[in-house]
Amino acid sequence: MSKPRRFSLQLAPWDGMCRNFRWEIPEAFNIAAVCCDEWAEHAPGKVAIIQLSADGARHEWRYRTLRAEANRLANVLAALGVGRGDRVAVLLGQRAECMVAHLAIYKLGAVALPLFGLFGPDALAVRLADSGAVAALTDAAGVEKLAAIRAALPALAHVLSVDGPGAGAGDWPALAARASDRFETAATGPDDPALMIYTSGTTGAPKGVLHGHRVLIGHLPGLVMHHEGFPQPGDTGWTPADWAWIGGLLDMALPCLYWGVPLIAHRAAKFDPEAAFALIAQEGVRNLFLPPTALRLMRSAPPPSGLAPRTVASGGEPLGADMLDWGRSAFGVTINEFYGQTEGNIIVSSCAAVGAVRPGWMGRAVPGHEVAVIGPDGAPLPAGETGEIALAAPDPVMFLCYWNQPRKTAEKFTGRWMRTGDLGVMDEEGFLRFVAREDDVITSSGYRIGPSEIEACLAAHPGPCPRPALAAHGAAERGACGESADDRHRQGAAPGAA
Repeated sequence: MSKPRRFSLQLAPWDGMCRNFRWEIPEAFNIAAVCCDEWAEHAPGKVAIIQLSADGARHEWRYRTLRAEANRLANVLAALGVGRGDRVAVLLGQRAECMVAHLAIYKLGAVALPLFGLFGPDALAVRLADSGAVAALTDAAGVEKLAAIRAALPALAHVLSVDGPGAGAGDWPALAARASDRFETAATGPDDPALMIYTSGTTGAPKGVLHGHRVLIGHLPGLVMHHEGFPQPGDTGWTPADWAWIGGLLDMALPCLYWGVPLIAHRAAKFDPEAAFALIAQEGVRNLFLPPTALRLMRSAPPPSGLAPRTVASGGEPLGADMLDWGRSAFGVTINEFYGQTEGNIIVSSCAAVGAVRPGWMGRAVPGHEVAVIGPDGAPLPAGETGEIALAAPDPVMFLCYWNQPRKTAEKFTGRWMRTGDLGVMDEEGFLRFVAREDDVITSSGYRIGPSEIEACLAAHPGPCPRPALAAHGAAERGACGESADDRHRQGAAPGAA
């Protein structure tokens, strides 16, 4: 079985990896080509997605089928007039058809607009109207939501449902069955728009974060770090994080397809820690991305026998020494933390395999990414000083712009530095510690203190758990899983975890 050429990074001492790293960005690059077409050509029978249904059914999607279905859907959309640059909404949970939708959109040279299934009508309307989406791919539940707001969305000309026709939606399966399974993937470059994910909108109106096809390349070194030499023979990936968020989509789903690692797809109306443990054990999942919210819920359930993950990664908020200790006990491995945001993701990571783990610290700048803690003037600060975490441009993981918001895009940068809006500290060795969102900091006796420091102190208190004392802090600015304002914590939201 042959395989296409893929990015690889040999684990070694951190400084050496950073010093020797060079990006290789091809002139022609399309996410669908590398995540589907090339594997379908070289290894058509290779398992791409393992679909686990609520009724216990298990279905393996192979790359030949994934390509055929993506080609059929691309032909359907093209016949409806969808073309290069058009925005197409994907309102689907974790299921193989969600990846089919993404791949079809990339094949067209159009722009995928992932939308969270738990969004209400207002949240959907804002994103669909602002993006000017011309089509939406969804299921029966999504059709019902879209039908209530469609009159206010004149650009939304087409809605296709994977569950068949209804309420103004076309029959995706029937249309696809009549379409050709051959389609020539659009010739795109790394900077051509591919994906737009909206921020949560809790510090202002939601902003459409537009990424080029190169965003996938930009994520790969980080995956190698927190999944310790990913991929290795026998690896399989799963996350409870919804694929509508950058965490679920680009911290697991697309990289798995890119590297030919079987991807577990499982839809859950509500996150169940015991069910999550059972899935990991039954499927022998080797590589996990578990958001902090999921980890906290799983900590309340007894781990079953038979767990044997090779790596566990988490990102979104500091875990602390106590959670890391529990992780070693429950999973038998050290949880590797990482950091990023929708505009520039997985730019900092820990990696136990090379000794780069420190409780309370997120890790070090991932090879290929230049990260600093800067002051108001954009100058990097000395080690130990609190400032704003920033990512240097150019960088393939960095967003292209905020959709139709050139002023907001410009405000995101100071010189060559993209500001994250997060305060942090970098030590002499280059380890980064998150302090707080810039707008979450309080001052006490002249010291700047962030919520994570307060929570860590309370968590160490020997008395009854005092965490509810923090519930009121920023409650209106946090999502269903305690996510923070500008999507630092939107690395992954476990469905219905609230």
